[in-house]
Amino acid sequence: MLVPYVLFVGALPLVNRVRPVVLGLPFLFVWLLGATLLTPLAVWLVRRGDRG
Repeated sequence: MLVPYVLFVGALPLVNRVRPVVLGLPFLFVWLLGATLLTPLAVWLVRRGDRG
């Protein structure tokens, strides 16, 4: 469960840039969008591994 935390908070000082631009969006926005999409996957993997 550290993956979402690292993606959102830990890496924020490293990705807080306006350039480069990805698909016309600032890199920070693309990073946060990717982290938001990966968070449910991380939670699902933790839940799947905790069933036992």
